Parts: sequence; structure tokens; C-alpha cells
Amino acid sequence: MADFSYKICCMGAGYVGGPTMAVVAQRCPSIKVTVVDLSQRQIDAWNSDKLPIYEPGLEEVVFEARGRNLFFSTAIDEAIIEADIVFVSVNTPTKTSGIGAGRAANIKNCELCARKIADVSTSDKIVVEKSTVPVRTAESIRRVLAANSKGLNFQVLSNPEFLAEGTAIADLQAPARVLIGGEQTPAGLAAIAALVDVYANWVPREQIITTNLWSSEMGKLVANAFLAQRVSSINSISALCEATDADVSEISRAIGSDPRIGPKFLNASVGFGGSCFQKDILNLVYLCETYGLNEVAHYWQQVVSINDYQKRRFSQMIVSRMFNTITGKRVAIMGLAFKKDTGDVRETPAAFVCRDLLAERAVLATWDPQVEREEFLKELNYTLNVNPETTPQLDELLLTCPGPYEAVAGAHALCVLTEWDEFKTYDYARIYESMAKPAFVFDGRNLLDHAALREVGFEVYAIGKPAFDCDSTRGSTPPFPSVPVAPRTPEPSCCRMLLLPVVVCASAFAPP
Repeated sequence: MADFSYKICCMGAGYVGGPTMAVVAQRCPSIKVTVVDLSQRQIDAWNSDKLPIYEPGLEEVVFEARGRNLFFSTAIDEAIIEADIVFVSVNTPTKTSGIGAGRAANIKNCELCARKIADVSTSDKIVVEKSTVPVRTAESIRRVLAANSKGLNFQVLSNPEFLAEGTAIADLQAPARVLIGGEQTPAGLAAIAALVDVYANWVPREQIITTNLWSSEMGKLVANAFLAQRVSSINSISALCEATDADVSEISRAIGSDPRIGPKFLNASVGFGGSCFQKDILNLVYLCETYGLNEVAHYWQQVVSINDYQKRRFSQMIVSRMFNTITGKRVAIMGLAFKKDTGDVRETPAAFVCRDLLAERAVLATWDPQVEREEFLKELNYTLNVNPETTPQLDELLLTCPGPYEAVAGAHALCVLTEWDEFKTYDYARIYESMAKPAFVFDGRNLLDHAALREVGFEVYAIGKPAFDCDSTRGSTPPFPSVPVAPRTPEPSCCRMLLLPVVVCASAFAPP
């Protein structure tokens, strides 16, 4: 049996635990890393040639280390018992009921992990929060662990992840920073040093930041809130650009050249998605409300409100431009993942747009190079309650196509909802010939060459771009009328956003 310097157990084999531990194992061959999960199906996938998640570079890392010092198992108790360090990397979804519903994170899974660690451990351990959690969750975990009757000592650390899906492996192999928080006691500082030693195998020590527990926990929430704020800021300006014939891409380039601002996260789009941004901002909002910081809570709530507004008005633009009715019309949906280079559909803008178009009884022909139909249907149901019971004929209205050309065949419109690079390489002359006329393109990512598409014959509409009507005038129909779409979870009255009046197109989103 190999002689390992450390033994690590990671509880949770999802989007964070799997890739993170794979890179740790690859970079630290002297450390045994075991990733455990309750799901036999998930573990079987990690042990197969087809991994359960798509991430560029992940296969190479896993295949290099798996069986050497990287193991995937459902033997949770055994992995915890032998481990020196236990990472907790489980899902912490936004609560759907009870106190804080719609904003607070549900940390039930974290507590269950802590109880399992306390129950089966036979030696002292370092327990590391890897999941995104509310501030002071570590205190709850510490109290659960301290209540063990075996006289064991546990040190709890916070080590939040800062991964961007699509570049997660690169982010792990060359991180901008690693953040580790712990108690500022001799035992806490020793635990911090032990985890620093693990990362120092490949991360320069000056990029490993150590703090107290609470600063580390809050640091993750604030980082995501600031990034999402930039997205919502430029998306809010995209609406103004459409009203004034300014070009949001030119605005982004102009302000991004200012070194105080920088160019990142200034690409206007249909909105942000993924498992982190909205969840972390809502968590921050709830935290502020809990401490009576209502003005601060209102401020951050607007980041989410603008994101909802952006998705909603993109759906409204599609209906408005297609003569105020899409009932029975085939609409090709290009991209279901919330961003390129991932198969993740959690909180994807595509789900919200599809929900709105399904409510109009359009036929949606979807294509995504990585997303499976089953996963997208699960997201529609979980987040938006779109299922065969709430949406009659869902299987007939939501089609999954084997490729892009099958999706666009006979379609009245093509909607780009994910910025996959391959979408730029398609033969759009061929696509145009196969579509019903007039053929519309709605570019929710400002990905395609709009001038070239118009030369082919498409009517093209995009985010934050000047409108080009077929008669070269704006006409009487606004590009983005503001009308109700579908029932949404109401926001707290203290968090509602006041919008300027806009022209309403009465027929858009009327029941079929």
C-alpha cells in the first residue's frame, strides 16, 4: 500500500468536489484523495470513461490520477475514518419554503455532513467548508462537531471555491488566489497552515490568502455579487442603448478601456445564470435583511431584478418582432447551457426564455452540443415548474434535435442563448434557405456577425444594438415592450424595482 503524507476525503462528487479534488490529486501525488457521494450513479460515472460533467481538460486530469491517488467511492464512513482532512462540498440550494424562502441558503446538507463526520470519526480532523455557505455557517458546523462524545477535536476551515464553469480546470491549476479562513487560535492557525501546505504544492504562497473564518465565508458571496453586478449594470445600459440607437458593444469597449473599470464582465447578454451568482446574491440580501441593513439589501436585490428583467424583455422582443404571435411557429433554440464550455443548465437563461415561449405555445426546436434533454427538463421543472402537468403537450412543443441544421429546418426564428464558439462557424446561408420567411435571428449573446446575416437575408435583433426594421424605420412597435410574461415568484415589497413607463404592445403574451 502506498505511503501517503495526507489523506483527504471530499464529501460531494458534484461540479465543485469532483474537479477540485481531481486537480489536488494530480498536483499532489503524495496525497490520497477520496471523493465520496451517496449517489451510486454519480460515483459510477466518475469511475467510467464518460464523466458526469463536462469541463474542458477535466478528463485528462481525472484519467491521470484516478487509481493512483484519486478514488471515487460510496464508502463514506471508511473514507472519513481514514482522512486527515475532510472537505464538505455539497449542494446548498436557495430555500423554497420556510423562513428566508427565496433568498436564504439551505445548509441542511452541510449539517448532515458534520453530523456524519462526528458520528464515524475515530481521530481528530480538519473539516473544510468548500460549499458556498452563509456567513457564520462554520460556527454551526463547529458546534455540531464539538458535541461528539468521543473527546475528539475538530478544526473547521473555510476554503471557498472561485471557479468559473468552462475554465474550472485552468482556474484550479493556476488560481488567482486561494482563500483559507480559520479560527485565530493556535489550533486554528495550525489547521490553516496544514491546508496551506497542500495548496503550496502548486500555488505560490503569496497567492494563498489566510483570514478569519467569517471574512473567508463572506469573501465568496461578495466576489460573486460584484461580478454579477457588472453583468446587470451593462445589461441595464443595453436597454437604454436600444432606446437611443447606441451600440452596447461600443459602450463596453469605451468604458472597459478605463483601467479603473477594466473590460471583464461587460458583455451584454440575455442574462447571467449558473448555480452561484443568483444564489449568492440572494444569500447576501437575506443576510443584510437579517441584520436590519435594509438599504443594503435593496441595493443588491436590484442586481437580481435587472437580471430577471433582461431575460423577460428578450422573450418579449421575440414575440413583438414576430408580428405579436408565435403560436404554432417553430423557433430554433441554439444553446441551453448557462454559458459555453459546460453542460450545466442550473438557472440558465435559456430555461426562462423557453418557459415564456412555451406559454405562447411556440414549438421549440433545441440544440446544444453538451446538454442532455433529461437535464434541461429537470431544470425546467425544478426552477420554473414547467412540466407535462403545467404545460400541456410539452413533449410536442419542446423538441430536442441531433444537430443545428435539424433544429432550424422550417423554423421561423433562430435564438442564440449560449455563446458556444461553434455557433459562429455554421453555414448561415444554408440555414437561411431552410427556414420559413421572413427568417429572424435573435442573438441573446451578441455572438454572430449581424451585418453578414443581414446580407444573407435575415432580420436580426440583438441585445443593446440599434434596431434594423425591414422598412428601415423604427415603426410603432418598440423593440422590447414591457408586458407580463408568466407568473413569477413575487419579490418582497421592499425589494421591488421601479421601472420607467414604456410603450406596451397589448397583444404580446396574451393567452393563445
